[in-house]
Amino acid sequence: MQYLLLIYGNEGYFDKLTKSEREKISQEYGEYTQSIAKSGHLLGGNELDVVKKAATIRLRNGKRTVTDGPFAETKEQLGGYYLVEAKDHDEALALAERIPSARWGSIEVRPIIPHEMPS
Repeated sequence: MQYLLLIYGNEGYFDKLTKSEREKISQEYGEYTQSIAKSGHLLGGNELDVVKKAATIRLRNGKRTVTDGPFAETKEQLGGYYLVEAKDHDEALALAERIPSARWGSIEVRPIIPHEMPS
């Protein structure tokens, strides 16, 4: 079964860290990513750019509106994700708790419903 591990945290958190602390976290992410790739769990994933570069689009009565930023104001922002293969929800939770950001942010574990993509 496939799960999306959504990584949430406060973007300002990293601004308060020293260069050495940021490098350590980056190394931890690299090690985590390598470990789940080697174990066969990793299907994909990416870091997301900062929220101020995001846009939200809505269509209402045929009219498009675009607003800066995410859909809702929150204290934590979606910063990245991993798409993983796990045998069940418990295994997905175990993978999520190893993500470094779980220590200062939160990880949403969500099963996905795969659909065939048109060719």
